[in-house]
Amino acid sequence: MDIIVIDCGVQFPTEEMLGIDFVIPNISYLEDNLDRIRGILITHGHEDHIGALPFVLPSLQTPVYSPLFAHALIRAKLLEHPECNNAELYPITPGIPYDFGSNFQVTWFQVTHSIPDAMGLIIETPIGTVIHTGDFKLDHTPVDGKTMDLSRLASYGSNGVLLLCSDSTYAEVEGFTLSENLMQDAFDKSFGEASGRILIATFASLISRIQQIVDVSNRYNRKICFIGRSMVDNVSMARRMGYLKIPSDVIVTLNESKALSSEQVVYVTTGSQGEPRSALSRIANRDHRDIAIQENDTVILSASPIPGNELLVNRNIDNLLRQGAKVLYDKNSFVHVHGHGSREELKIILNLIKPDYFIPVHGEYRHLMAHAGIAWHLGVADKGIYVLEDGDVLEISESEAGVTGSVSADPVYIDGSLMLAAGSPVLDDRQSLSNYGVITIVITIDESQRKIIDNPKVLSSGFMGINETKSVFSALGTQVRESFSISVDVWDDLEIMKSKLKEIVRVYLFSKTRRQPIIIPIIKKI
Repeated sequence: MDIIVIDCGVQFPTEEMLGIDFVIPNISYLEDNLDRIRGILITHGHEDHIGALPFVLPSLQTPVYSPLFAHALIRAKLLEHPECNNAELYPITPGIPYDFGSNFQVTWFQVTHSIPDAMGLIIETPIGTVIHTGDFKLDHTPVDGKTMDLSRLASYGSNGVLLLCSDSTYAEVEGFTLSENLMQDAFDKSFGEASGRILIATFASLISRIQQIVDVSNRYNRKICFIGRSMVDNVSMARRMGYLKIPSDVIVTLNESKALSSEQVVYVTTGSQGEPRSALSRIANRDHRDIAIQENDTVILSASPIPGNELLVNRNIDNLLRQGAKVLYDKNSFVHVHGHGSREELKIILNLIKPDYFIPVHGEYRHLMAHAGIAWHLGVADKGIYVLEDGDVLEISESEAGVTGSVSADPVYIDGSLMLAAGSPVLDDRQSLSNYGVITIVITIDESQRKIIDNPKVLSSGFMGINETKSVFSALGTQVRESFSISVDVWDDLEIMKSKLKEIVRVYLFSKTRRQPIIIPIIKKI
């Protein structure tokens, strides 16, 4: 039986995932079934849909099919990963059927989302049609003029659809998601009220938002300076491909922007999510080498915080306000519209397609449940609504469906070039370090006399203040000397000695401080 993989994205780390860059799923099931995989099918170019490709392709070595803008983003991403040099990447044309093995014929169709060339998938199988919406909203006045292909969906719905998998991200939000076009008036108001420089932070992939910023800047005779690597790269790519229309004389470099008056410049930057290394965060923290906040600056955060990023975003807002900037963000201004459909839009898709079975996808568990509830109340998918956990296996035949088991899909943590499995002691150690710090204890033993010589040396970082530790560490040294003096039987094995030393230190420190730092034992023999 053939396998196709839909999207290959990353999850962004939460605050407790210390040092982790990304989270990707365990792909061991796919590795065990390499000969059956016919391709990875991409719906659009957001990181949560393409970000895992550099880490997955070296193991799977399967072709990747994607819409044109996503294709360009993937090519650029893989250039930074030499191990992916031989990746097979194919741009698709929407509306054209593609065969994947003998079991799947797939047609990409246009949807409206917050990135160019967002697509859904129509998958023809031997037992019926499967539709995967990708991420979408029903925007009838999108900036690029490309609306969702509802007539195609209606046609399939009237002929019968076996299974619908639909975006659930905003299933809890009542009504309709606002059109991206409304941002034009919002920016116009903000620009009209700004007396100094304007700094706008948004997603580097939100090309339609960037186009509106360009258009409004033109009306107010302001030049635009793009800041941040991903922003500069995406704008350059979008211009080459015709997705962005920016007159060359509108763009200025950072150095050129310094020669302009404050009423003549707009900075468009990354960092709307408070990313610590982003341009906006460095500006907020006063450590950007080229830009410092001035008294009359207006900063617009043209995004809403992704769940988990609220503290980082709020910290930047506070720091910008302290420096005298006027900050417009989602709590005090209309600065952003979302790229996902709200409840009424989800109802339209469900009623249009009328599937036999329904799986809500893309969102946290509460979003999936909310979307399942919508389908239930509409009375669609009368053969079955399935809210699945990662790894669940749903089997559908011509006559029935059911969850028949699960495969490994536990998280894999990406730390630079390292891949750490769930439950890795490295993550546990980092958590302990962040909570209690680290203690290093060094003892020197005379092997001929089999005893500790000199006083043990104790070093600490992030454990307690120097004054607090003086008496504790002095008594700890005495405790170690006494305990080891009666444990001569372990001196022939260095690892056992280290374990013994570590346990003595752990028990003593916990009894005196109720803290459990990481303990590093070092034993020198002379």
